[in-house]
Amino acid sequence: MRVLGVNALFHDPAAALVVDGRVVAAAEEERFSRRKHGKRPVPFSAWELPELAARWCLRQAGLTPADLDAVAYSYDPDLAQSAEAMGLHDPWDGLRQDYARRAPDFLVEALPGLTREKVRFVAHHVAHAASAGLASPHPGCAVMVLDGRGECASHLAGRYVGQRLTVLAGQSLPDSLGLFYEDLTEHLGFLRSSDEYKVMALASYGKPRFREELRQFVHAAGEGGFRARKVPWETIVPARQGDAPWNQDHADLASSAQACLEDLLLDLAGWLHRRTGERVLGLAGGVALNCVANSRLHRESPFEEIWVQPAAGDAGTALGAALHVAATGDTVSPMPGADLGRGWDDEELRAWLERAAIPYEESPDIAETVAEELARDGVVAWFQGRAEFGPRALGHRSLLAHPGRAENLDRLNAVKGREEFRPVAPMVSAHRAPELFSGGPLPSPYMLFVHDVAKEWRERIPAVVHVDGTARVQTVDPATEPLVARMLDAFERRTGLPVVVNTSLNTAGRPMVDDPRGALECFASAPVDLLAIGPFAVRRAKAFA
Repeated sequence: MRVLGVNALFHDPAAALVVDGRVVAAAEEERFSRRKHGKRPVPFSAWELPELAARWCLRQAGLTPADLDAVAYSYDPDLAQSAEAMGLHDPWDGLRQDYARRAPDFLVEALPGLTREKVRFVAHHVAHAASAGLASPHPGCAVMVLDGRGECASHLAGRYVGQRLTVLAGQSLPDSLGLFYEDLTEHLGFLRSSDEYKVMALASYGKPRFREELRQFVHAAGEGGFRARKVPWETIVPARQGDAPWNQDHADLASSAQACLEDLLLDLAGWLHRRTGERVLGLAGGVALNCVANSRLHRESPFEEIWVQPAAGDAGTALGAALHVAATGDTVSPMPGADLGRGWDDEELRAWLERAAIPYEESPDIAETVAEELARDGVVAWFQGRAEFGPRALGHRSLLAHPGRAENLDRLNAVKGREEFRPVAPMVSAHRAPELFSGGPLPSPYMLFVHDVAKEWRERIPAVVHVDGTARVQTVDPATEPLVARMLDAFERRTGLPVVVNTSLNTAGRPMVDDPRGALECFASAPVDLLAIGPFAVRRAKAFA
C-alpha cells in the first residue's frame, strides 16, 4: 500500500508517506512555509493543509496523488462532540468540526488526481498511538497518549500486540493534562500551544511550593483516568504580563505544575503496567515532549524501557495515521530514524553556493574542519543530510559550540534571540555517554530525556549543564550517524572533551532551517563563524571580509 498521512486540524501540520509498510518520508509544513508551527492552533486555520510537505513526500517517492491507495487524515469528525457537551469554552469549535468533515474535499483540491473515496479518517489518539506503537523498534508494547485534546478525549492508554491496538482506558474532556499545561504557559506570558517547553525549563529554577494547592485540580481518578480541570491561576500567582521579567513566584508555579504532571503520569503508567505487564512503554502526544517527566517515568515507573516518538506532538499523527492504515494491508516496519525530511547531494549544495556568490572551500573532511573551528571556540552552523522530523535538532540542522566555555550558553541564546533561562544540549558518542550522564536511559538518540551530569564533569562542560545539574542528552551512534561521530572524535582529540554543544539551527520565532537557502540566510543574519553545508565550509571572516 501507498499511504499518505496528513495532520492538519489543530496545529503543527505535517505529512508522512508509507510505502509497502516502510516509512519513506515525513516533514512538517513549517519547514516549507517558514511559519513557526505551520499555523496558529485556532478554528479559523483548521482548513489549512500541509500541501507543500505532502507534495514533497510524493516527489521523494516518485509518486503522484493518483498513485496513492489511501490518504489518512489524523482526526475523525464522527467521534467529535460539541464544545458545550465536552465542557469546553470554544465558541468557534463548530467551525473546526465543519472543516474536518470537509477535509476530503480540501485534499482533493490540494492534490489533483486524488479521489475523495481514498481519504480515510483516523481517530486522533489512535494516530498518536500508532506513531509510538507501530513506529517503535519494539513489536509489542504498552502505549500512552496524552495531549491537549483529540475528538472528545485527551488521553489513550492501550497495548499493541503485533500490529493490533487494544484500547484499555481514556480520559474524556474537559479533563486534559495538555490543556492544563497550555493554560499555565499562557498565564506565564508565553505562547500557548507553542512555548510549553519554556515552562519546563523555567520549572528548574523554582520549588514546587504550590504542589498541594494544584493537586486539588490535577490528580488521578482511578481505572486509568484522571482529573485536570481549569485552575484559577491568578489566585495563586499573578500572571506575567507581556515581556515583563519572570520572578521567583513564576518559577515556583512552573515547578509545582511540572511536579503535578509527573506525579499523575507515574500513576497512569503504573495502572497501565498492571493491566498489560508489558516491558516497554511507548509515549506520544504533546505531553511526551516533556523530557523531564519522561526521565522520571524511566526512573520510577515499573516499565523497563520507555520509547518516545521523536515527533511526539501533533506532527507525528501524520506518521501514525499513515502507519495505522498501512497496517491493514502490509507488515509495517519501525521508523528508520528521525532524518526523514529533505536532503541535497553535494553538487546541488555546490550550485546553491555558486548561485549565492559566496566564497567557500571544499573540505577534505568536514568533520575535522568543524572540530578545529569548535576547538577555537567558534560557533558552527551544521547542515548535513536529511532534515529531522520533529522539534529536536539531532545532528542534521544544528548550531554547535564548545561545551567547556560557560559563556557559550549565553552566547548561543543571544545568537538565537532566546530567553536566558533556556538550556542547550550536549551531543555525545553513545559509548562515552555512561561516563558523563546518568538518571535517564542510554542510549538516548532523540534528545527526549534529561540526565544528571556527573559531578566531575560539570565544571568541564558547563555550557550544557542546566541550573539543576541536568542535561538533555543526545547520544550518537557511529553506525547510524558516522559523520557526526567522526566530528565528535576529532573534537575530543583536540580538547579532551567528548561532548559538543548542540541546539537547533534557527533563530527565535523561526522554524528550524530546512533547505540551503535557509542555511545561508541564517548564517548571514547571525554571528556564526562557520557554515558546514555538506562537504563545504563557508567562513564568516571570508564571506564578509
